[in-house]
Amino acid sequence: MTDTTPTTSQTDVSDEQLIENYRSGHDQALDELVRRYQLELFHFLVRFTNDRAAAEDVFQEAFLQVHLSADTFDTSRRFKPWLFTIAANKARDYLRKMARRPASELSAPIGGDGPEGQTFMDLLQADLPMPDDRLQTEELRQRVSQTVQTMPDHLREILLLAYFQQFPYAEIAEMLQIPLGTVKSRLHTAVGTFSQRWKKQNPSPPDA
Repeated sequence: MTDTTPTTSQTDVSDEQLIENYRSGHDQALDELVRRYQLELFHFLVRFTNDRAAAEDVFQEAFLQVHLSADTFDTSRRFKPWLFTIAANKARDYLRKMARRPASELSAPIGGDGPEGQTFMDLLQADLPMPDDRLQTEELRQRVSQTVQTMPDHLREILLLAYFQQFPYAEIAEMLQIPLGTVKSRLHTAVGTFSQRWKKQNPSPPDA
């Protein structure tokens, strides 16, 4: 029988081709996908659950689901949004089961009288820190993380997907199964909530 093992190095093929390879019986293809997303997905789940042990469990559950559902994946689509959809669903299940975070009313969005269609970057004012892993100091990273963790689950989720993971709005709409307009309005609210909570937790020092 002809050997159908891919001749291209696993590191040189797309995620989608790796899923094809895995479905063809090449177990190492899934190992490569785990390696590719080990840090990025784990960090996403830590921020989502605010619990490193839970993030580890959800990470494993997500890839178990990838294994179980590999045959249903449409390889004409991108793998990453599918993976993050699975992981986000597992994380939401975990939070519901643990009842870790009570529901809370949304804060009124900032810039309510601003123009429609403002992007996430437009809404982040210059005097606010960017919620990004590339911040200048570990202390500032921790303060931003603490602020993000105080946000309601659905706002924290969309902030992580849109900013930290930089998924396009259309893909977020598909992942969360909500209209595109809801993605934009929810993200607007998420950014406003982050802004308000950051200012409350990190007040500017009084003028000398």
